[in-house]
Amino acid sequence: MLEERRKSDVLSLSIKDKSVLYTAYMSFLKKGGLFVPTRRAFSMGEQITMLLTLMDEQESFTVHCSVVWITPQGAQGNRAQGIGVQFTGEEGKQVRDKIETYLAGTLKSEKPTHTL
Repeated sequence: MLEERRKSDVLSLSIKDKSVLYTAYMSFLKKGGLFVPTRRAFSMGEQITMLLTLMDEQESFTVHCSVVWITPQGAQGNRAQGIGVQFTGEEGKQVRDKIETYLAGTLKSEKPTHTL
């Protein structure tokens, strides 16, 4: 399950399933990133802070991000509306490494994701 909530300039996201993590992860970004299904309006380049909970982790990660992808409502191919965020800073590297550990062996898959 992927759950998004926005409070002021903080976005909370919880991903509890490996297949959901795979479809949300943007591995083609050098610093890593996630697609966040949302109906809220964001701008390209907007800086946000995300509280991210992965799988069964007890603690959330606080990671700074930049909006690098926007999928509008009604996008071609019935793609989910939302934003793609690229991780920034040292905590972003730690989150990218944690996600890639969870997805080891599946990153080269041909299965479609929310962005590609």
